[in-house]
This record gives sequence, C-alpha cells and structure tokens, in this order.
Amino acid sequence: MLINLGTPDSPSVRDVRRYLREFLMDARVMDIPYIWRWMLVNLIIAPFRAPKSAKVYEQLWEERGSPLLFHGHGLKKKLQQSLGDEFLVVFGMRYQKPTITKALEELFAQNVKKIIAIPMFPQYASATTGSVMEKVEEELKKLRQEPQIKYIAQFPVDEGMIATFAELGKKYMKSMDFDHIVFSYHGLPERHIHKGSVDGHCRLDEHCCADYHSKNRWCYRAQCYLTSRKLAEKLGLSDDQYSIFFQSRLGKDPWIRPYAEEEIQRLASEGKKRILVFCPSFTADCLETTIEVGHEFKALFLEHGGEEWQLVESLNSHDRWVEALKNMVISHAFRDNDLGVKIKKFNFRNWLPE
Repeated sequence: MLINLGTPDSPSVRDVRRYLREFLMDARVMDIPYIWRWMLVNLIIAPFRAPKSAKVYEQLWEERGSPLLFHGHGLKKKLQQSLGDEFLVVFGMRYQKPTITKALEELFAQNVKKIIAIPMFPQYASATTGSVMEKVEEELKKLRQEPQIKYIAQFPVDEGMIATFAELGKKYMKSMDFDHIVFSYHGLPERHIHKGSVDGHCRLDEHCCADYHSKNRWCYRAQCYLTSRKLAEKLGLSDDQYSIFFQSRLGKDPWIRPYAEEEIQRLASEGKKRILVFCPSFTADCLETTIEVGHEFKALFLEHGGEEWQLVESLNSHDRWVEALKNMVISHAFRDNDLGVKIKKFNFRNWLPE
C-alpha cells in the first residue's frame, strides 16, 4: 500500500478549502489544542488562504490533473507490473482522494491477510509518516479487519532512491557547469523535533546532525542531513560544493534552519550564478517542488543576481525508483517469513525498521 500526503480534487477554491481543512485539522500537523486549532483553521486559514492557494494550484494543475495524483497512479501501475501476481499494489492519500479507506477496501476485497504499508516520505516525521500510520490504524479499526501489517516507515539512505536522484541530477550536470548544488527539504516547526527527541538530545545545529545514531534516529532534520551526505557522495561532491536548507515555513514560530529564502540570498551574494537544486524529501513532484522551488525560489535567486536555477524533477515513476521500491517490498515481505505481528496497541516506534 503506497500512501502519499494528498491533494485537492481540483484547483477550485471550494476543493482547496476542503483539503486545507482536513490537512490542518490533523493534530500531528498543527499540534495545538483542538479548540484553538479548529478556530484558527476554520475561521481564519481556510477562508482567507484558500483563494490564494487555489490560484497557485491552477499553475500546478495539468490536463491529467494533480501531479501528485497522476504520478502516484503511474507508480502504482509500474510497481504492480514489476512485482507480479504474488502482490497486489494499491495507492491512497492521507488527505482527500483516493482515501486510505478505499485502498484498504481494495486489499480486503482480494482477501489479503498481510500488508506492507509504505508512507512515501524518505525521512520520518510525526506530521507525515506518523500521521499516515496512525490513520491506517484508525481505518483498520473501523473496518474491523486484523491483517498482519508492516510499515516501511523511513528510508533516508535507500541505495535505489539515492541512485535514482543522482541519475536524474547527473543529466543536468552533464549539460551545464553548476556553481553549487542545493538540497531543499520541507521544513518543520522546531517544537516537532524537540517533542520526538530522545533524552533531549536534539539541539538542531550542525554538530548535532553531523552524525546519525541511536539518539537522533527519529530526528527528521538529522535524517535530511544523512540523505544529503549520501547523495552528495553519489554525485562526487565535496562539502563546500553543496548546501542544505528547509522550505515551506509558515507562521511566526521558529522552524528548523537554515531557512530557504535566507540561504538563496546568501548564495547569490557570494557570487553563485548557476544552481542545481534537488528536493530529496519528496518522492513525487507537487506544489512544493514545482511551484515553490521551481518557480518562486528561482525568481528570488534571479532577483538577487543569479543566472540559472535548475530544479531536478522528483522520483515520480522513474523505472529505477520502481526497482528500488520493489527491492524494499521484497526485503520486508520475506524477512523472517512474516510481515510482523498485528498491532494491539499502536506504538509507531515499534514499527520503524532497524
């Protein structure tokens, strides 16, 4: 079961508003008391932000619809062909359609007893992977089904994933001499990291995230830095040839740094003219990659003296990515001849792979 975040049914204001309400009412996304969250989302954010967001979605929308949706269906089809008849591949979204409930119903209609669930986020975060896992458990209870289930809850250095991103980037590196490489990740409020910190370890600085170990293995930022190191190694980059920053910051609370807008201006001020940018926290292109990074960040870079800003497309349904997912599935399907034990009391930490 492949699960991505979600997308509005259309770029209309009504559908965007519905999507925003479901997304932002998730307590793992906006982790404030329910009554304040309800008032903020339903009385302020959804009414006033939906029209503006709808215009952005109009820029993103293609004849085929939302990229996140059609790339998801394309990946499902290719993975099904690659895995063959021993497996049934379904696709769902955490928010909006196709729902996780529908994906589960497709599985149960074929009398499936064992499930491998893959939230499509390489780096674990409570607001993404954690939310997906929690939602799957809620829907299983409603459906009164008790399959054996295993989550592939993080894969920040999966060899196939890293190799696919590197292959996608190298085709641009062959055609142009870039001054610098950027790895842009979706941001999170700092409080999300601190809440999941083991023994208060996370300090959210370069030294803290320089190594990946037992005390920061749940830290989203540390995983982002780990992915960047592995991808830089695959691309043959030295430490001074690439930068890491975090995008999509909202509100006044501190989010994890470095901030994208500040780093883009810094790179331009240092005389960098040609930038190649990857988005390794996204496995499919969407509003945050195509519009925010590909268009808005490009405009900012050019405004401050840059000359070339090239976005590397995401994994989408690339054949090498399909093969990487197939290897993940096979590895988990036949590990100890089982997929895991049915969860009696949900605790996501018990289900993260070693």
